[in-house]
Amino acid sequence: MRGIYLSALCLIVISISAFSQEKTSDSTLQNPVKTSQDFLYAARTGDSTAQYITTLKNLDEDMLAADLDTDAKKIAFWLNIYNGFTQVILSKNPDQYKTRGAFFSSKQIEIASSLMSLDFIEHGILRHSKVKWAEGYLGKLFPSKLEKKYRVKKLDYRIHFALNCGAKSCPPIAFYEPNNLNSQLNVAVKTYLNGECEYDKSTNTVKVPALMGWFRGDFGGKSGIRKILAKNEIIPQGTKPKITFKTYDWTLYLNNYK
Repeated sequence: MRGIYLSALCLIVISISAFSQEKTSDSTLQNPVKTSQDFLYAARTGDSTAQYITTLKNLDEDMLAADLDTDAKKIAFWLNIYNGFTQVILSKNPDQYKTRGAFFSSKQIEIASSLMSLDFIEHGILRHSKVKWAEGYLGKLFPSKLEKKYRVKKLDYRIHFALNCGAKSCPPIAFYEPNNLNSQLNVAVKTYLNGECEYDKSTNTVKVPALMGWFRGDFGGKSGIRKILAKNEIIPQGTKPKITFKTYDWTLYLNNYK
């Protein structure tokens, strides 16, 4: 009788454990943003990211698109994915950074059974199908079906202060979530601009990050850049300083978390 009791008890424990794992898996699959956060956290702490990479790979494409039903969810998810995979890939193989063009364009990230590149995530999804090298003024003529399924409805220039591509001049990495995304992005903008901009009142000039020059159209041109600088108290309201763009430091610099 004792043996039967122990066997029954073991079956109950195994069943509960399996049910718990199933519920956890289902919950994860139904909350892709949470999965992206957990993935990024594992990348930061040095824990194994394999389970999250597998989960992201096995997501259903249509369900993922349906779950990411607002721009806040899309931005939070794809920022975490971009930053997390950059850290994971370069930590394993930093030599990829020696040929950055190939690194950014290589399809080595699998989300919902689709292979995609960092460029696809940044310029196709987060920048709403913008051409990479057009200073933010040209959209793609023929964006892919997948790109249109996942991309944001409206480009938010603040993503440029949240994307970390592994370079020393990149903004630091944060864990983004839809409910607090607006305040998080505002903090990211102000923090990065305060650290990178140099305003000289005597010459009425201001040096700004190189990325604001690369994608100046995303910021509304130079007039838009000045508005952003004034809003973040980099330059005084009502002034019109000459803008120059700083040189980008491409030195590989991982684990730049805030």
